Amino acid sequence: MNTVLDDTTEQIIDLAAQVGRTLQAKGWFLSTAESCTGGGVSQAITEIAGSSEWFDCGFVTYSNASKTELLDIPEAEIAQHGTVSEEIAAAMAEGALANSNADVTVSTTGIAGPGGAVPGKPVGTVCFGWSVGHRTHTERLVFSGDRRAVREQTVIHALQGLLRFLNAA
Repeated sequence: MNTVLDDTTEQIIDLAAQVGRTLQAKGWFLSTAESCTGGGVSQAITEIAGSSEWFDCGFVTYSNASKTELLDIPEAEIAQHGTVSEEIAAAMAEGALANSNADVTVSTTGIAGPGGAVPGKPVGTVCFGWSVGHRTHTERLVFSGDRRAVREQTVIHALQGLLRFLNAA
């Protein structure tokens, strides 16, 4: 077994550890709502020993039906904005907050590829949401690379954004 971590994995684990220290200092719990990352953010968080002290749960809502059933996002809202939108990223983050014991949440929804692109939303399009209390922030980015690269960049940006969001809260 190769125990040497590649730079990306090391960066993700370092970010997750920073998130953990920040959450622990605030006495807060985190929940995630993930689509395109398939639980990658939650996996990064739970790589950190002791994460049970600051991580509540993760929702992997890959299908639209699961977004509706687990995060209370109305089907009409998904139809109106599309799954990959800042509106749905916000709704995912807010739904995770409402359906968990977390104080703060992060969400990801995007098109990792190689297929799935639609007009105005190329492969690599990812929307993020971060929510605490009654405040939600969203972002839309377009990453390059293959499916793995898009997903890794998404996890990194989700954690970096979470740190910025936590430090501003």
